[in-house]
Amino acid sequence: MGIFGKILGGIFGKKKEEQHEEQVKAPELSQGSEAEVSAAPAAEIAPEEAVDVSAVLSAKAAANAESLDWKTSIVDLLKLLGIDSSYGARKELAAELGISGYEGTAEQNISMHKVVLKKLAENGGIVPAELLD
Repeated sequence: MGIFGKILGGIFGKKKEEQHEEQVKAPELSQGSEAEVSAAPAAEIAPEEAVDVSAVLSAKAAANAESLDWKTSIVDLLKLLGIDSSYGARKELAAELGISGYEGTAEQNISMHKVVLKKLAENGGIVPAELLD
């Protein structure tokens, strides 16, 4: 299971996570077979209802004993969702997102955080404009 799928599951719910994982696996299944499997890009798989990403994460942060700055930190965002935030996990996430040469620098982490928020918006999440800049 991919890390971005876990992020989707932590915000949108298990069904969204499963949809993402099926979309990711579909091209692999069609390789070398006669049958064509057409997978919709991640941006086209929308939840049944729009989800306010900021509200969901703010509620999780309020219930969390640890003070986590999910609005700016990819590490804190992952921690808030109960996802491994280690360098190895972030490197895996970077690869999933198409970010090459990830070394874990502050600039790369900031960039990855923005990409994750944009991907959440592409997947039907309502993300405040100030978090997408």
